[in-house]
Amino acid sequence: MVSTCARRAQVLLAEGKGLSRRRACALLKVSRSCLGYVSRLDVRDWPVIEQMQKLAGQYPRYGYRRIRIFLRRAGLSLSIGRTWRLWTKAGLQVPRKRPRRRVASQRDHVQRAPAANHVWAYDFVFDTCANSQKLKCLTVIDEHTREALAIDVAGSIRSERVVEILSRLISERGAPKFLRSDNGPEFVSTRLLQWAADKGLQMALSQPGKPWQNGTDESFNGKFRDECLSMEYFRNRTEARVVIEQWRRHYNAVRPHSALGYLTPAQFVESMSGKDHEATSLK
Repeated sequence: MVSTCARRAQVLLAEGKGLSRRRACALLKVSRSCLGYVSRLDVRDWPVIEQMQKLAGQYPRYGYRRIRIFLRRAGLSLSIGRTWRLWTKAGLQVPRKRPRRRVASQRDHVQRAPAANHVWAYDFVFDTCANSQKLKCLTVIDEHTREALAIDVAGSIRSERVVEILSRLISERGAPKFLRSDNGPEFVSTRLLQWAADKGLQMALSQPGKPWQNGTDESFNGKFRDECLSMEYFRNRTEARVVIEQWRRHYNAVRPHSALGYLTPAQFVESMSGKDHEATSLK
């Protein structure tokens, strides 16, 4: 069955071919009075679709759920169903990533962080600039709040620099109880292990070939590559440092996080502080 909208379009096409409107409407069984009809739903939806298209262009790796959060911040309160309807009506979609080959395996249970500043996870991400300079990025996150505590960008990062970055973060935020990482040489060096022992930090090293044991940081690294490294054009390492730091701040303060109920990490930390203050006042 052909919809009314499609038949109206066919009438206009027939008119363009030289057929009279009366004859075209009779052949296609369309009332002439409906040709000038303008949907009130389309009129109401168009400003929202226009804003949605603008946000999708600004954040091409965000789907309709995160775009809905940005629309809400702009004062447009939409249900999840209406957001999906307008998203598909506008023909918007997130470009599919190339699927990776997955190996079936039995996943070990990994104890997750029960509170903020309990477990810090860190790892490396690699990339290349347009001038062929290599990028080695050390990412450090808080597993509970999902905050990106630091992304250090350099050509080479050895254990001494890892210690330097972690020492700076500890001086700013206090020491965590655990440090989670893989078994890379920079993370199991005598220098780093001795420093952690002196600070009273416990090491939670993932087993070789089991990246899911550091799954929170692996997930962050995937977002970092998908939304920053793959989207940006770095002419040199200096430009990469500036752009990556801007993305880190955006990730913490602007980007909604699904694991936090679509709050940003900064909003989640603020809500935790409010709850702690309320619990203290009740005592």
